[in-house]
Amino acid sequence: MPKVIPIAVNSGGGSACGAADAGSGAALNIIQHDSAEYLGLIEDHLEGRGVRFRYCRPFAGKTPLPREDALGDGLILLGGGPWGSAGTRDVPTLAQEVLLAKACLEMQKPIVGIGLGAQILAIAAGGRSERAPLEFSVLKAKRVDAGALNGYLPEEYPLAIYMRDWPIPPGNATVLARDGKGRAALWQVGERALGFAGHPGIKVAMVEDLIMEFEESPVNAGAELAKLRQTQRALEDALVPIMTGLIQLTGWMEGASD
Repeated sequence: MPKVIPIAVNSGGGSACGAADAGSGAALNIIQHDSAEYLGLIEDHLEGRGVRFRYCRPFAGKTPLPREDALGDGLILLGGGPWGSAGTRDVPTLAQEVLLAKACLEMQKPIVGIGLGAQILAIAAGGRSERAPLEFSVLKAKRVDAGALNGYLPEEYPLAIYMRDWPIPPGNATVLARDGKGRAALWQVGERALGFAGHPGIKVAMVEDLIMEFEESPVNAGAELAKLRQTQRALEDALVPIMTGLIQLTGWMEGASD
């Protein structure tokens, strides 16, 4: 594996607003689908590299979705707790977000989908989402492409899933990692579009807040929370090389230096 330069990660609570809120110029747009699920540990890696970002929170009636002609440095589409995209309980902004993701792909802007966001990216890229019950599980993913994330993706890494439905990437996607059930855990479309089934920067508090925020929660929540607490350090460690490769592929540091 290539040499990794670690970024210090703060295990405390994440900021409520993006680093770009006080800045100007282009920024990375983060689309949030509920108040509990945000970038988590990823925030520290972006801030440590000077990458500007701002949250869009359409569910709260504030900071609406960006326009297609104002996508800045690209998109990160976050998870949505019990919201899905396959017809059982679709996120209300599904259609608009699919159009935004398509615009990103057409303009070859970087786009990362996480959980529900990966489903939206899959649909926009010509794939689909598959109906599945709300799942909370702490698993492991195994790399199936040695060059994944410019060679920085660990051979095996923790995979924390909190998601309804499942993304099915299009036929032209490259699967980079799979979970123990053979499902695509990480995949890439083109040069700068990536779908993560699990949240690589998840925190225990995020899942606790998801369980409290919604009336629907997984039946095995207690046992999986205990596993997530035991896995938190391994998640943090795996995120270092993952973010190194992700930043290289997306070119976000190049935008930060403009």
